[in-house]
Amino acid sequence: MVEHLVVVQDVAGSIPVDRPIPSLLFPFMAQSAILRLMFEILTPAEMKKADAATIAAGASGIQLMTQAGAAVASAVKERVEPCPVLVLCGPGNNGGDGFIVAARLKADGWNVRVACPLKKAALKGDAALAAKEWTGEIESLNSNLALKDAALIVDAVYGASFAGALDPELVTLFDKIRTKKLLVVAIDVPSGMDAASGTIAGGALKANFTVTFCRKKIAHMLMPSKAYCGKLVVSLIGITDQTVAELKSSVFENDSALWLKNFPLPSPESHKYSRGHAVIFGGAQRTGAACLAAYAAQRAGAGLVSITSQPKTVATYAQYRASVMIDEWATLDDLKTVLRDERRNAVCIGPGAGMTDDMKETIQAVLSFDKCAVIDADVFSAFKETPKELFAKLSPNKHVLTPHEGEFARVFEGIEGNKLERARKAAKLANAVIVLKGADTVIAAPDGTAIINANAPATLATAGSGDVLAGLITGLMAQGMSPFMAAAAGVWLQGETAQIFGLGLTAEDIIHHLPQSLNRLFAAR
Repeated sequence: MVEHLVVVQDVAGSIPVDRPIPSLLFPFMAQSAILRLMFEILTPAEMKKADAATIAAGASGIQLMTQAGAAVASAVKERVEPCPVLVLCGPGNNGGDGFIVAARLKADGWNVRVACPLKKAALKGDAALAAKEWTGEIESLNSNLALKDAALIVDAVYGASFAGALDPELVTLFDKIRTKKLLVVAIDVPSGMDAASGTIAGGALKANFTVTFCRKKIAHMLMPSKAYCGKLVVSLIGITDQTVAELKSSVFENDSALWLKNFPLPSPESHKYSRGHAVIFGGAQRTGAACLAAYAAQRAGAGLVSITSQPKTVATYAQYRASVMIDEWATLDDLKTVLRDERRNAVCIGPGAGMTDDMKETIQAVLSFDKCAVIDADVFSAFKETPKELFAKLSPNKHVLTPHEGEFARVFEGIEGNKLERARKAAKLANAVIVLKGADTVIAAPDGTAIINANAPATLATAGSGDVLAGLITGLMAQGMSPFMAAAAGVWLQGETAQIFGLGLTAEDIIHHLPQSLNRLFAAR
């Protein structure tokens, strides 16, 4: 599992408070909801605007740079015992941050060296002002730079605006650092990483921890760039919540604060019918998948759950759980009769469905009813050649598609970009909520609003976990949660439960231990 802990530092002296979230930022969320600080994920362009707005409000560029450098120095002192440090400063603002770090650590008695490809006199702007804080020697930053007794490298060469390829001289130096297995702290992002896309240039240096500013960036959230960042420290350097809100960011990190107020909890007046009826389409080939989805829908709180099955598998499903009802259908007319009951308000189709001759017709029959639906697994294979037939039936107010990367490629062939970009494009094309699964699951809506999930441990790479997720989302939608919010909640809860359980996780364990996650979640509500 990639260790990606987040620590929030406030070197500016004030901790932002909770604030109402503007409806334009998050159209799928009720306007009464509250977004706690730190959940926006910014692009470098948005971060640049936040810097500019803060400067326009009275701060200076060198003040922000000093705050940033001080934050990095503080993070280093909190995590590393005093040791010889080599600070690699680039020619721009990232290098300016590095000069501040070097000066602060030296003032505290650390043994510090600084290297830069330019002389002080050649530096410009705020970087030149920051360099004045460093009174020691500046060595030449090239492949021949001696590492001597350095134990810690501060990577301040390139920051969030980097794009393209690294200089071969720098790659050679990075190779030497890798060979010596030195501790590395990166400022904003490791040098060679595109903060907007997560693209990693050849030879980029992995960091043990990274200090970024104001909010996380896209590259901090997506794999494999997330792994290159190591542990993440987010420092609040004086850019206010209001300034960030005015950016109208549309990407957020998944957290219960985003959807907790929309989460369906039983009330004293609740009864099983008021809590929704989830219908799981039971395939004939891998019956375990539908069983997992059905049990997960129950655990998510659906008042009733039934598996609808063809005659040859009715006996198999009937033996699974006494509390799960079984509906038998032999023809499409039988299936339609089952679904005409308006109380059956959410459907899950795909897990274990198999590739039968009438699969497409069955799916189209299910989608012809005005019900919420989770579409997963074999559905993507069924519509591989004709995905537009599937998309024509979909609505973001009703439907969630939950593909993994292989399934995504079957129906969204030709969509390119990083995971966030592909999920957003797919959501727009399909006109539905997309859950593109993985260690960095992305939940995307057709309007571009997206959530990136960060709490999934590697143990979720186990058979049946996708079926469980499909059932969780279905169960939440059955209780009235919107598709987008249900998807975000289901993904987060599955990750949280897997983290609590630890090693040895199976799909059944996720379901069995979900109440523990739910009880912990609502204990402090």
